[in-house]
Amino acid sequence: MLEAHGYVLLYDGVCGLCNGFVQWVIKHDRIGTMRFATLQGPYGVEAMKSLPALAGVDSVVLLSRDGALVKSTAALEVARYLGGVRSLLLAGYVLPRGLRDALYDAVARRRYGWFGRLDACPVPPHEVMERFLDP
Repeated sequence: MLEAHGYVLLYDGVCGLCNGFVQWVIKHDRIGTMRFATLQGPYGVEAMKSLPALAGVDSVVLLSRDGALVKSTAALEVARYLGGVRSLLLAGYVLPRGLRDALYDAVARRRYGWFGRLDACPVPPHEVMERFLDP
């Protein structure tokens, strides 16, 4: 799948913030080649098993031909992929990764309280269904 599309974004399918992020990416993805899968679905589970370094990761993972990126680095690379004005977010790279990830973790720990926890992974809209690897 990575050979065909280049990027797969794994996300927590029951997290309101994560689902909102995926919808934001879809809206701004002019190329339309990024694919998506939930961490809870078959593709996400298999990807996590095949990459032991991802054990315990429960939020955004960006898979590419070059490997897997997590936390703040994954989010920044999504901004790079989207391009345009969103590339300004790459200024976040001036912060040390430890600090970026600490901020990311602080939001991630509170994401269900702030943005809600869904009972199930939402079904993607029909017009973008083909971009989801395990709807």
